[in-house]
Amino acid sequence: MQAAGTEAALDIAIKTSPQHTNDGVEGGRAPIHVPLSRIQRLIGARMLSSKQSKPCFYLAARADVTELMAMRHHLSKTLGVKVTSNAFFIRALALAATQYPLIVGRLVHLEPQDSMPTEVIRIADHVNVGFAVNSAQGLVVPVVKQAQTKTLAEIAAQEKTLTNKARINKLTLDDLEGESIALSNLGAFDIDSFLGIVPPPVSAILTAGNVAPVPVPRDGHVIVRKMVSLSLAVDGRVIDPEYAARFLQLLTQKLEDPQRLV
Repeated sequence: MQAAGTEAALDIAIKTSPQHTNDGVEGGRAPIHVPLSRIQRLIGARMLSSKQSKPCFYLAARADVTELMAMRHHLSKTLGVKVTSNAFFIRALALAATQYPLIVGRLVHLEPQDSMPTEVIRIADHVNVGFAVNSAQGLVVPVVKQAQTKTLAEIAAQEKTLTNKARINKLTLDDLEGESIALSNLGAFDIDSFLGIVPPPVSAILTAGNVAPVPVPRDGHVIVRKMVSLSLAVDGRVIDPEYAARFLQLLTQKLEDPQRLV
């Protein structure tokens, strides 16, 4: 999701690339070097560290979001704020995490005692959901703080504010700090499903793909429902597969019953 910044740098690099003769063909371009932005370098280093240090496993599920998508536009008018699919995902993540708190836990090292290092799982005080946004400067992850205490309307309003600030490069340090679980949604790019890299401060990231019509068998008939593919990447040092599966199952159930998320 660093496309905007990378495309701009690539365009500049192509325009400034000197012409030269390559293998006897006149007008060939010299190798193009696209400089990394400060944000890209920082994200790359953090993701590499996380990938190398966290033994992750991955779970996948599909959620029937037919009702959710049908009520989204009506809700936007009723609540007075645009309710995106991300707002529903954040709300569902927050509610499911309150029932499965290890999802917002992380491994920390305490001071050694009796010459033995001590590792514990520290559970976050709040469900702070970081969601990926593509900006002109690259990928940024603003955070909806204390999402478990907010209504869907409040989450939608905060998501809109943070997204707008990200796109005009006005996010503050406070907007970016405190993440305890992550969300990345590439559905707008017609991506069916993908696996995320767990960000360094958290132990789980939910990724969502495109909402698409899918034939589904029901009561001996085939009907078409709107389905979304969800993937959960989890740090196996903190959360075991069964616990993560139960969390993802509950999350899916909440998305399939959107009235309970309002």
